[in-house]
Amino acid sequence: MRFADATEQPGISSADARSQVRSVLMEVCCGLPLPEARRLRDDALLVVSELIANALQHAGGVTRFSIRLNSDELQFRVSDRSGDRPRSLDNEAGQPGCYGWAMARRLCSRLQITTDAWGKTVTAALSLPLAAQV
Repeated sequence: MRFADATEQPGISSADARSQVRSVLMEVCCGLPLPEARRLRDDALLVVSELIANALQHAGGVTRFSIRLNSDELQFRVSDRSGDRPRSLDNEAGQPGCYGWAMARRLCSRLQITTDAWGKTVTAALSLPLAAQV
């Protein structure tokens, strides 16, 4: 593990979480070809934005946010006060909203939800391109 719990922060804003992701990605994206670095950055920022937005909108706020960089994946954990699992909502075509969770599920190599007496934690992982793996 090269970077463990880089941002153990309660109540983090979406902008601050994205800033932390960018900082961690500086190390990861160094040797990657530009298209792969951009794809990893964009996917990571989209997933983190969605997880934070869901916690703020639907679950009483963020109680914990962390980033871990393992040898083969970038992992985010977002905890909130709700025990309700995220879900994709049916929406009429062309209507805004309700697409974020489905998008996160498509982008992540691993997505896990754990609950306890204090709420839930969503763990989302993005696989690192082979050139970035240690």
